[in-house]
Amino acid sequence: METLITLSISVLIIAPVIFFYLRYKKKKNKKFKHHLQRAIDSGLNEVATLHPLINQSLCIGCGTCVASCPENDVLGIVNGKATVIYGARCVGHGLCAQNCPVGGIELVLGNATTSVEVPHIKDNYETNVQGMYIVGELGGVGLIRNAINQGREVIEYISTQKRLQQNILDVVIVGAGPSGLSASLSALKNNLQFVTLEQEADFGGSILHYPRNKLVLTSPVEIPLYGKLNLSEITKENLLQIWNDIIEKTKLKLHFNEKATEIIKSNDVFFVRTSQSEYQTKNVVLALGRRGTPRKLGIPGEQHSKVMYRLIEAESFQQSHILVVGGGDSAIEAAVGLAQQLGNTVTISYRKDTLTRLKARNQANIQKYISEKKISLLFNSSVREIHEKCIDIDVAGTIRTLPNDYVFVFAGGELPFEFLKKIGIEIDLHRGESK
Repeated sequence: METLITLSISVLIIAPVIFFYLRYKKKKNKKFKHHLQRAIDSGLNEVATLHPLINQSLCIGCGTCVASCPENDVLGIVNGKATVIYGARCVGHGLCAQNCPVGGIELVLGNATTSVEVPHIKDNYETNVQGMYIVGELGGVGLIRNAINQGREVIEYISTQKRLQQNILDVVIVGAGPSGLSASLSALKNNLQFVTLEQEADFGGSILHYPRNKLVLTSPVEIPLYGKLNLSEITKENLLQIWNDIIEKTKLKLHFNEKATEIIKSNDVFFVRTSQSEYQTKNVVLALGRRGTPRKLGIPGEQHSKVMYRLIEAESFQQSHILVVGGGDSAIEAAVGLAQQLGNTVTISYRKDTLTRLKARNQANIQKYISEKKISLLFNSSVREIHEKCIDIDVAGTIRTLPNDYVFVFAGGELPFEFLKKIGIEIDLHRGESK
């Protein structure tokens, strides 16, 4: 009798727990299914770079990968299994794979329907062109920690080589993002003769294009001449400040606004031609981003200093007439940020007749700001000429002149693969392959 009473009490206690747990799981599953369908409808389920491939036969649906993703909404649990939902938002942190208790996740490039171009590189980061190396994002690794490690490792390898004549550099480093800066500091540490070229006016590479306060580092990392950065999380602004402090402390010299335009190899020596000079070097390290050079409009007046291709601090622009060119997430985020500032009049020019493939948040924001008349959106439009205080814009065949103080162009980037092919580097196509 006592056993029956104990069993009954246990059932009464456990049954509600099981009921509410199952209801919670059902609710979460419904939520993730909804998000997955929204991602599919908007095209945001498609992955663009290094991303997780989940082995469904191994997955136990514990949700560890979901909880460890810094982007919050890339993964979800659907029908008891981990599933990639907003794949386009994945930046390749890799924490999901690291924390999976059953080893059911690996990082891959491309998928069954989409191939990704990646330069052919060996284990020591050397390409098929002897003496030319690729590190960082261009090599298919979006994780900043890995980019920093690769920059350090490639220079440590180069430093073991025998030097050439005194007037020939040991290495030319192209790019001053995380991998390029790490390579430069390592070259300084190893007393190499080197030059670092950066086509932009500042260091940071792809980090500069991230939104304010974005989490950009999620694991401790060793930085040459600085030591271990023991932070599990750090924002874009804090990481850039750390880089700035390191550069000032080490007196690292960087050649800004100097773009490498041609690289020719002759008798084991590379001739690196830039917009300003020419360098002779034994080795070249390409630390370029996949984002590439901002694509320009190619119209009269684009040379004005008021024309920019990225927005760093929206707070710097107030009481101004501003035109944003483009219809992607970057353009919409910039327009919304600028519209929030005091006294701005913001107009978006987009060449198509509808906005597509936007993140749900951006879609909601732009509709809200348009309905509140904080942003004007001109479909089927293109800028014809930029003047000092105004712009000429073609709207569905009619030329309109608008007052203008600043123009922000978000027309994508010219990827560096044509440049790589021109200098002889082989390009591989990855389709769902591990990296």
